[in-house]
Amino acid sequence: MEKKRVVITGMGAISPIGNSAYEMCDNAFSGVGGIAPLTLIDTTDRKVKVAAEVKGFDPASVMTKMEARRTARFAQFAVAAADEALRQSGVDIKDEDPARCCVYISSGIGGLKTIETEYERGKRRGFDSVSPLFIPMCISNMAAGLVAIRLGFQGSSSCIVTACASGNNAIGEAFRALRDGYADVICAGGSESSITDLGVGGFASMRAVSTSDDPERACIPFDKEREGFVMGEGAGVLMLETYDHAVKRGAKILGEITGYGVGCDAHHMTAPLEDGSGAARTMQDALDDAGITADQIAYINAHGTGTPMNDASETRAVKKVFGSSAEKLVMSSTKSMTGHTLGASGAIEAIITAEALHRQVAPPTINYKVPDPECDIDKAANAAKSLEMEYAMSNSFGFGGHNASLIFRRV
Repeated sequence: MEKKRVVITGMGAISPIGNSAYEMCDNAFSGVGGIAPLTLIDTTDRKVKVAAEVKGFDPASVMTKMEARRTARFAQFAVAAADEALRQSGVDIKDEDPARCCVYISSGIGGLKTIETEYERGKRRGFDSVSPLFIPMCISNMAAGLVAIRLGFQGSSSCIVTACASGNNAIGEAFRALRDGYADVICAGGSESSITDLGVGGFASMRAVSTSDDPERACIPFDKEREGFVMGEGAGVLMLETYDHAVKRGAKILGEITGYGVGCDAHHMTAPLEDGSGAARTMQDALDDAGITADQIAYINAHGTGTPMNDASETRAVKKVFGSSAEKLVMSSTKSMTGHTLGASGAIEAIITAEALHRQVAPPTINYKVPDPECDIDKAANAAKSLEMEYAMSNSFGFGGHNASLIFRRV
């Protein structure tokens, strides 16, 4: 069966550094940090003091007040990002076969705040008195469901839950479905909003997050003084189409996806393989899928969480795959600006990676100070870096050993 080309025709984002894809990318390439003192929870007597929160988002801009009350924050983000991506793409469902228009939007955790709120209500009033909206608001697939309802897309509506790899997996599986002829248009991405009492406490208890109260030194990927990630929130959505479909309707093409690799370390609940071999296999699979060699990749948007083990193992993985070509690579972590948006991170970073190819600029890793010999690949430290590039890679790795890599091409 002939494999179809898959292109990007729309992008939408709600993020800690901007509430549109354009604003987010402009700030990312300018090195604007989105990490600040926590406001969504009371940090008195809490270990974690900072986070990368979405700022100034008004759900009333995309839905009625009644709809907003019935919709969890992560799903509100997804709807807003999907609306933006749809507008930019120019897709009109009246001109499409709705059964060939799909939604693949992931969330790693779903409506955690709803769970907390309704549990407290149940303790006070009895658990038969929790809201009838509790289940539909908290389940992870509801972002995909609501976007499908909003857009009128009647094809497959899917939510792939692979922790912090969820957004990348959603885009990758959408890429495969389009390439193999199962759909014409897919709205794909990820959304997350887990900066809650329970979410922050859970990550703090497992010592995964930074406890620094300095926003400029809390999330410092590849820096020798890194101690953990900073929680973020937001959504990223891409409108993907087959190339022929996009050309036929005269759409502006923003980029192309050419390869996808997916695998599992099968090693540990939370820790990656220290030698990076699982991630390396996934990156190589993505290269093979794209039909290119490692030396054709100029930029990698790293998973780059700022945890001691992740950043070192990812660097080892890249060196396994790229060999001597790693010396010419730029591999930056935009989580230094957005924080770790968990299930949304792969989608947010896919948008930034596609824009990096368009601008021919690698976004920076900000707030970098202390070199670590274990993380010695060029990281565009503290300033964006002009770079000639045709191909770029974006990596996402998740608890459970989930690994996903995407390859983008400039058009």
